[in-house]
Amino acid sequence: TYYPRTVLVKMEEVYQLVKEKLMYEKEAKQQEEKVEKMRAEDGENYAIKKQENEKDLEESEEYKEARSVLDSVKLEA
Repeated sequence: TYYPRTVLVKMEEVYQLVKEKLMYEKEAKQQEEKVEKMRAEDGENYAIKKQENEKDLEESEEYKEARSVLDSVKLEA
């Protein structure tokens, strides 16, 4: 099937966004598991507080804007 060049470019952009979203979700899950493990070992650990502060940064406007863009991308299976 032949697609115009602009469609192919847009398809590649969507593919990259989805790939990034999956990567970030995987990384977020790994970080959550790491924090839970650290909490289990030592609840007052400085590193836990640092991780939680980084999580607060994710709530920034820039993060929310990027998240909304990624969430708006829908793929058909």
